[in-house]
Amino acid sequence: MGSIVEKKVEGNLPSQKWFKNWKVITLSTISIITLILAAICYYQATHFNTNIRINGVEIGGMTADQAFEKLQTSVLSNEIYVGDQQIVDGKDTKMEFANDDLQEVKRHLKDQWSFLPSFKEKEYTLTPNQQDQYRGETLKNELEQKLTSMNQSLTAPVHAHASLVQGEIVVSKSVDGTQYDVARLLGDFEKHGYTSEIHLNPIYLLPFKEDSEKVKKEEQKLQELLQHSVEYKVQDTVHTLSGSELIKNATISEDLKVSIDPSTIQSKIAEINDTQSTLGKDFSFKTHSGSIISVKGQGYGWALDVEKETLQIHAAFEKGETSISASTIHGNGWSGEGYGYETTANNGIGDTYAEVSIAEQRIWIYKAGQLVLTTNVVTGKHSTGEDTSPGVWYILFKRTPYTLKGSAVGKADYSVPVSYWAPFTNSGQGFHDAGWRTNWSSTAYLTAGSGGCINVTPSVMIAVYDHLSVHQPVVVY
Repeated sequence: MGSIVEKKVEGNLPSQKWFKNWKVITLSTISIITLILAAICYYQATHFNTNIRINGVEIGGMTADQAFEKLQTSVLSNEIYVGDQQIVDGKDTKMEFANDDLQEVKRHLKDQWSFLPSFKEKEYTLTPNQQDQYRGETLKNELEQKLTSMNQSLTAPVHAHASLVQGEIVVSKSVDGTQYDVARLLGDFEKHGYTSEIHLNPIYLLPFKEDSEKVKKEEQKLQELLQHSVEYKVQDTVHTLSGSELIKNATISEDLKVSIDPSTIQSKIAEINDTQSTLGKDFSFKTHSGSIISVKGQGYGWALDVEKETLQIHAAFEKGETSISASTIHGNGWSGEGYGYETTANNGIGDTYAEVSIAEQRIWIYKAGQLVLTTNVVTGKHSTGEDTSPGVWYILFKRTPYTLKGSAVGKADYSVPVSYWAPFTNSGQGFHDAGWRTNWSSTAYLTAGSGGCINVTPSVMIAVYDHLSVHQPVVVY
């Protein structure tokens, strides 16, 4: 029984020869598969997959060298579209790739590699190492010029902005426009791939909105303006000029510079000028006898140049200055000067002056409030209307000696030498010695007076001359 079983078992086993053949077949199959896989792997490593593009050029199935050659011979139409609209039709050019750009093609080949062939679409971008002059400069300039030209017929956006209207901060509403944002579109152009057609998404200039940071800064700037004040000094008086009171209307530029409507400021300066100036006004004057009289300012007196002072205050508010002094003064002086601005004592005349009484035919000269000289004089001839002009004047200049030239009623032009001359009116009236005069009586002026000047005896005139100073007030009444 045992032997029969053994034979059966042996009969079920493959022959040794079959095992040997099977092994050979198996090894051959594995070798073939390995070779196939190796071939596939090699192909995949040296060829682009199907549906691969570089700069929009189909290079599927090509080696790196083949793809590079195709790229070098590909034509760029250089058409630029913004949205669906073609706005630039550039000239046709070839892609300007140099040999050193081949490495980038090989890099893309490596990047897209897959063990098995892939049909997945992929788009790669390749830019020449050396700039394409036409693409990078000429075409870009054409795009900029075209966009700028188009914008001229398109609607600009309206920015929201803050302004001061009748003392209140008001923010206007923004309005969208249709103009292109040229700078941003040029930026997108520079970032665009090196493709035949250039498609840019429309980008429009946007207005600043009501809640934008810029508008908030404008509001803050205006609020600071309203809270600002300028200390304005006129003589020894300081006026506090408040922005909330004087600035009713103002606008702000793009660089946050304030532009103020100066009309209210001008009204305030005019008010200060009316209150403090002395030009053309009556001076209250205490005579040598103690009586108080009113004498009109003539050559002497000052006033603010309201327009120029307004500009100064206006600039102080815009620049944020906190204190300034009046600087533009005018008057009826020899060259339009205004005298007496620095003087506040004695109702603006000061304590150093010359007093002339026509009725008494006498003068008094004071220095620092003290009488230093008094003497009889002869003033302008009353009978011919050549009276010495009443008013508050000032010494224009002093000369020694001097030749008086002019004309008088009933006399031809004259030329008279004098030892001392101190004029106080622009018309030529002044103090001088009169050695030719014989009538020095207190009534001589009525019919035998001067041509308008104040005649002083030669013996006293030297002292009068010495006690008079340039710009010193002369009060004639």
